[in-house]
Amino acid sequence: MKTNTLVGVILIVVGTVAFAYQGITYTTREKVVDLGPLQVTADKTKTLPLPPLVGGIALVGGIVLLAMGSKKG
Repeated sequence: MKTNTLVGVILIVVGTVAFAYQGITYTTREKVVDLGPLQVTADKTKTLPLPPLVGGIALVGGIVLLAMGSKKG
C-alpha cells in the first residue's frame, strides 16, 4: 500500500471520528488533601474539544490524498 493511500485512509477515519465525538475526553487524578499520612484524591474529567472544522479538513485532506493516489497508480 502506498504512503499517500495509507495517510488518506487515516485522515478519513480521524475526520469521521472528529465529527462523531466532537472532542476527546480524559480523566486525571489530582491530590486534593495531603496531610501527612492522610491523602485525598479526586478524579476530574476534562474534555479537549475538536471543532467540526478540524474534522472537515481531515476528511477533505484524506479524500484528496486518495484521489491523487488513484490518478498516479
